[in-house]
Amino acid sequence: MSIDEHKFYEIDPANAPASKHSAVHGSEQLKQENPKVTPRSLVTLTVVVLIVLAVLAVFGILGRMQATKTLTKHTDVDSAPPVSIEVPVLQQSANEIVLPGNMQAYTMAPIYARTTGYVKAWYHDIGAHVHKDDLLAVIETPELDQQLDQAKADLATARSNAAIAKTTADRYKDLIGLNAVSQQDTDTMAAQDAAAKTQVNSAMANVRRLEALQGFERIVAPFDGVITTRNIDVGQFITATGSTITPGAGTVTGSKEMFDMAAIGVLRVYVNVPQVNAPDAKTGVMATLTMPQFPGRKFTGRLVRSSDAVDPTTRTLLVEVDVDNRDGELMPGSYTEVHLHALNPAPALNVPVSALILQPDGLYVATVDANHIAHLVHVIAGRDLGSSIEIVNGLKAGQPVIANPPDSLTDGERVRVVNPDLNAGAGR
Repeated sequence: MSIDEHKFYEIDPANAPASKHSAVHGSEQLKQENPKVTPRSLVTLTVVVLIVLAVLAVFGILGRMQATKTLTKHTDVDSAPPVSIEVPVLQQSANEIVLPGNMQAYTMAPIYARTTGYVKAWYHDIGAHVHKDDLLAVIETPELDQQLDQAKADLATARSNAAIAKTTADRYKDLIGLNAVSQQDTDTMAAQDAAAKTQVNSAMANVRRLEALQGFERIVAPFDGVITTRNIDVGQFITATGSTITPGAGTVTGSKEMFDMAAIGVLRVYVNVPQVNAPDAKTGVMATLTMPQFPGRKFTGRLVRSSDAVDPTTRTLLVEVDVDNRDGELMPGSYTEVHLHALNPAPALNVPVSALILQPDGLYVATVDANHIAHLVHVIAGRDLGSSIEIVNGLKAGQPVIANPPDSLTDGERVRVVNPDLNAGAGR
């Protein structure tokens, strides 16, 4: 060990007592600074800790309850079906009733074949305007022609037999006066004469029947009109029942017309007038028609007849309006709006068509109260205005209705209104 290291570990004897005194003094000082912990202090500390924990637990439970309540509220709100509401518009009905109508040809007729044979020719296609008795097609009937020839031959035979029977009966009538023949033979010859005449009549009837069928070889127009359908072509085999048969393809079952014809000089427009406006549907009332294909134009018609009975299912009166169409501008099957003059205007509420709910016992709309509870209300509809419809009974003015009720909506169900401001405004 070096001298420096020896000096490092050397203890000064003069300082030794002082160091020992300092250590004793420090120990006493520690004892004074760390007093003894009593059981009472431990109990107090435990109680304080428990109180703090209890307070924290209470705050945690209250916070969780509040969160659960908020979540339940949001869940209930989100689970309700979203709906939008509209306030019906109160409108005093104008002096004009606007109703949808359906145009039809004044006369329509499917034309069938009354004889069997092959189509020899046809002369008019769809869209052709024809007059009554114009030739439409010709059917070739070789079998019918042979049957007619045979019937005429049978008629000639029957007439010859009838002539012989008559001559024989006349002779027997002359001989009976001379007592040359018996009364029995005379009566027999008279009966044969009568039977021969009957056979002649039967043969004549058969000839007339076949001649009538032969006359149906010519297909003619039954009235003035337009050809709307042509279902035949040259070479097709036509049966008397209306079925068409293509040679080599077998029989085509089912009845099928050769032509369809429609008289369009005058068109019928059928309109269903609501019961509330039935008194306005009087025969002779003039009507105005508008159509989407003729914007800005109006056509004049006249109410010519009605069913004089209200349909118990739809509560409407069926009426017919005739429209002059000699220029051919209007087409059967078109949709039109019929404007009729109303004698007794009645106020009505207009609601969207989408708000109507069809039930087995009639029409309903769904209303919403201040608590967002839906109620189904039975209503009576008036005029159908296209996108909206008139409600003449069952709904109050200012009562909001659901514009888009879901199919599953039930009476008393809670809903979520997506435009609540409108509901609040309607309730004031």
